[in-house]
Amino acid sequence: MHNSFTIFLKDIRQELRSKAALNSILLFAIVTLTAISFSIGSFALNTDILAAMLWIIILFSALSGFSHVFLKEEESRTADTLKLIASPNDIFWGKLLFNLVLLLLVLFIIVPLFIAVFNFDVKNPGMFIITIALGAIGLSAGGTIVAAIIAKASSRGALFSVLAFPILLPVIILGITITRIAFKKTEIVLFIPEIQALAAYCVIVVTAAALLFEYIWND
Repeated sequence: MHNSFTIFLKDIRQELRSKAALNSILLFAIVTLTAISFSIGSFALNTDILAAMLWIIILFSALSGFSHVFLKEEESRTADTLKLIASPNDIFWGKLLFNLVLLLLVLFIIVPLFIAVFNFDVKNPGMFIITIALGAIGLSAGGTIVAAIIAKASSRGALFSVLAFPILLPVIILGITITRIAFKKTEIVLFIPEIQALAAYCVIVVTAAALLFEYIWND
């Protein structure tokens, strides 16, 4: 864990200098949110539509930033050095932690802004927060392993979205379902099957990514 945290701190320092991933995610989310708000105007949207819109913004914002996590190692030619000084397991957990913290930081800004722009109440904020947290874990794990796969590809941008979308689709479907209910209902019992499914997906994708990363990284 010490080595993983060291890699995480290295990525944080690099990100604070360049702000490439952070600016990509924030700018995409804010521009998309602004465009939707102006196109809708004074019309009141159904909460089902709002839930879908929120997760679509989260998904594509995450996709715009996650691809940078291994791309910057290839561009700066530090990937080989990283292989020499750290094990694949250390690298994976460090990169995953960086993506997760980055996404949670952006969500801390985007989600309240989304609620404020469309001016609606979340009936069950506790379950809504749990859903956002689990969704962030699932998106970060899936995005990290796909970013490692396409790091050396020539057409990284298009390839990342194509590979990541089917892997992350369960997160979006479950996230929309739970969020839609959280916007309207207060009963916790309605969330149990969907929350369990989302938590199970997070466990599966994190475990699979951790087991496969060594083979991907050393290829």
